[in-house]
Amino acid sequence: MLQKVHKIGHSSHVVTLDVRPQLLDALSTLRDRVAAARFPLPLAGAPRARANRDELLAQLDDYLVPRLRQPEAPLLAVVGGSTGAGKSTLVNSLVGRKVSQAGVLRPTTRTPVLVCHPEDHHWFSGMRVLPNLTRAWLPQQELGQDLGDEPFPPDRDGERVLRIETAESLPRGLALLDAPDIDSLVAENRVLAAELICAADIWVMVTTAARYADAVPWHLLRTAKEHRATLITVLDRVPHQVVSEVSRQYAALLTKAGLGDVPRFTVPELPESAWGGGLLPATAVAPLLTWLTQQAADPAARQQAMARTAHGVLDSLRTRMPELASAAAQQYSAALRLTSAVDMAYDGEHARVKGRLQAGSVLAGDALKRWRSYPLDCTAGELLDALVESLATLLMCAVTAADERIRDAWRREPAAVADGLMDRLSTSGNTEHRIGMAVRRWRRVLEEYAEEEVRGLDRGVAPDPEAVAALVATALLGGRRARAAGEGLAERIGAHGALRLRDRGGRLLTEYLERVLDAERERRLAPLDALDVHPEPQAELIAALSVLQKER
Repeated sequence: MLQKVHKIGHSSHVVTLDVRPQLLDALSTLRDRVAAARFPLPLAGAPRARANRDELLAQLDDYLVPRLRQPEAPLLAVVGGSTGAGKSTLVNSLVGRKVSQAGVLRPTTRTPVLVCHPEDHHWFSGMRVLPNLTRAWLPQQELGQDLGDEPFPPDRDGERVLRIETAESLPRGLALLDAPDIDSLVAENRVLAAELICAADIWVMVTTAARYADAVPWHLLRTAKEHRATLITVLDRVPHQVVSEVSRQYAALLTKAGLGDVPRFTVPELPESAWGGGLLPATAVAPLLTWLTQQAADPAARQQAMARTAHGVLDSLRTRMPELASAAAQQYSAALRLTSAVDMAYDGEHARVKGRLQAGSVLAGDALKRWRSYPLDCTAGELLDALVESLATLLMCAVTAADERIRDAWRREPAAVADGLMDRLSTSGNTEHRIGMAVRRWRRVLEEYAEEEVRGLDRGVAPDPEAVAALVATALLGGRRARAAGEGLAERIGAHGALRLRDRGGRLLTEYLERVLDAERERRLAPLDALDVHPEPQAELIAALSVLQKER
């Protein structure tokens, strides 16, 4: 288990790493719950929730889990900062030769570069940290040989690469990682820079005398403070004549932000840093290199740096996990409202259709005209055609009305508007075609039922099956207006046959009506179902946090 021990007579806590298997199991479960959380509906808090989930996942995968599993691995110091801060020049100068491309063209650092001692190479050549980055490793250069005379390996299209360099000049147990600009014009670079920072034991935040008050570095500094990460800052390219004043102002800003105890290093503006192409004198970076070397070499300092950052991530889960759970609950609540609007609309229209059928509303217009002229001026086939068309119209009106009710409800839901769900809700010609096909299918089955009834009668008196089908359809769809159809049916096939056929036809009609309306309902629900929003993530996230807290 992780332990915090307050030493008597000292003002600071000594934080140690003592990891039990149960804690790692709980952390692994929590990691899986975080990875499974989805925020597909474009609610107001969804972008933040997705960003928080991705950042937390990066910290768990790239730092916390590998660090707890292998606390003996080298310290990783990620050098981050804004565009033109001189990160690459600083890394090259700390190493003593050019390992990372620097220059005036922005963005310069596209492929991140990790530099470590040759004997530490195995810690980073595998997927222990930053498992989502493909490794690219050039053979070790001779000590003092400069990569600046040879082309840097090109970025691989569509592939995120971590280039690994080794240098005898770095002490064992310390690795430096030169990250892309955190305010890069290239979105992928910004995302990658944030991900790399999440993998750090130590954050090295680099800013310049000209830009130390900018919003971007301060956002990172505040994030580091929130996570209680091990943090140092480098004020780079400070002109000699203003070094005291700029250092004083920067220190005041850090103190005001609650970061007054963060180690600060100042690098003067030198000719070598003017165009980002040279190496700074060893004396310019000696204090920073000494501090980093001490963190790696001194067991107590190393333990403190690692454990402080690990505790910061673990402690941050107390607020970050409930935030994710709340966002998941909001997603499910919104999905439930959208789904309920569809269900209520179609349930209402289903009930209305049943009422219209009982009232005989299908037997109206052309269908009623055909019935009144049957059988003298209208054939059984023509009557069936008119009834089928009238029934299809009734169902089409029901679907259109249901969709309009859904639109009214969804207009009040920002998620439905923003996600384009409204655009996918349309009663197009396809709907009319589907309903027409279903109603004609019902007619064909009804005609088969009529043929079965007629087949059992004496052939000498057996009526035309189509006429029987027309009468039973009229009786089922015409309500009280069609009483004569029921009587005519009984005369032709007998009272028992007529009752049996009406029962079978009625069940068939109910089945097809439900099938049509349910199919259209499912089509409206399909985009929501595809989002795969469920109630479980909220409870699972909180439960995983609870188990982890108990194990700590």
